[in-house]
Amino acid sequence: MPMLNWSKIDTVLLDMDGTLLDLHFDNHFWLNVIPEQLARKHDISVAEAFADIEKRYQAVEGRIQWYCLDYWQKELDLPIMELKREIQHLITIRDDVPEFLKALKVAGKELILLTNAHPDSLSLKVERTQFDQYLDKLISTHEYGVSKESQSLWQQVQSNLGFDKSRTLFVDDSLSVLASAKQFGIEHLLAVANPDSKQPVKDITGYLSITDYRTLLPIA
Repeated sequence: MPMLNWSKIDTVLLDMDGTLLDLHFDNHFWLNVIPEQLARKHDISVAEAFADIEKRYQAVEGRIQWYCLDYWQKELDLPIMELKREIQHLITIRDDVPEFLKALKVAGKELILLTNAHPDSLSLKVERTQFDQYLDKLISTHEYGVSKESQSLWQQVQSNLGFDKSRTLFVDDSLSVLASAKQFGIEHLLAVANPDSKQPVKDITGYLSITDYRTLLPIA
């Protein structure tokens, strides 16, 4: 069973997609909907469209553009937000999240969302799930112009929020982002091994990991 020493944690920084919300929506959108739309637009096969888009994804992976809806709207000439709204019924909060966040709140922890998601995507997801009711602050890294993969982001966010790195827990499903937080000196790190409910559990080494936040309860 994963163990965290809650008496040594004051601030909890939480990712959104795959961490609080099921990543299935995003994976389906970027790996199915977008290639299908691109194929239709250019009268090519879905396989050709997928190969094209995969190259474009890799070219900006981990950078703020990778997460930027304005960038993709221009790059692909597709109505990104309109297409997201068409499948918004797939946006769901993880089953284990409400109980976990309520327990953190009762225990007096400061809860901050720190997501690479574009503000428009963040707004749509809040609208669909109301997960913001559990949090003290919502931050999209687009406000800073760099993603969580960048040390500059961590420096700016800490400068703004003033959290104590040694008393902060950061939760994410991306190992590259967790590595960036670790490099910055965030003391407590937690990986989500099952970000997408339709995919197998990931084998995670090097980080404490969970498949159900309720295994971390109670918060003593």
